[in-house]
Amino acid sequence: MRRGEVWVANLNPSRGQEVSKIRPVLIMQDDELTAAGTPMIVILPLTTRVYAKFSKWRITIPARDRLLKDCQVIVDQPRALDKTRIGEGPLTQLAESEMAAVERSLSVIFGLW
Repeated sequence: MRRGEVWVANLNPSRGQEVSKIRPVLIMQDDELTAAGTPMIVILPLTTRVYAKFSKWRITIPARDRLLKDCQVIVDQPRALDKTRIGEGPLTQLAESEMAAVERSLSVIFGLW
């Protein structure tokens, strides 16, 4: 797993309004931390429900490679998952411009801008 790749993960069980299901996720964790052997991985979930009204915070990724549908990165719901929840992948790799857009959106979500 490398930063910027999209993999499939099991986000069940969830609580309240947390994103659940088995779905694509974007790996956000730095590759050096992953290589150090941490059992956790920081991700952002993706959804196939593309909402224009959330485009300021959610980045749309067009279908390509093994990502079969257009998706939005749910930047407002970052999570740390145990690596055992990560399954198939990578489905695709985000372009530098897409990762930059995700990072900008994440900085807005965290109030770092």
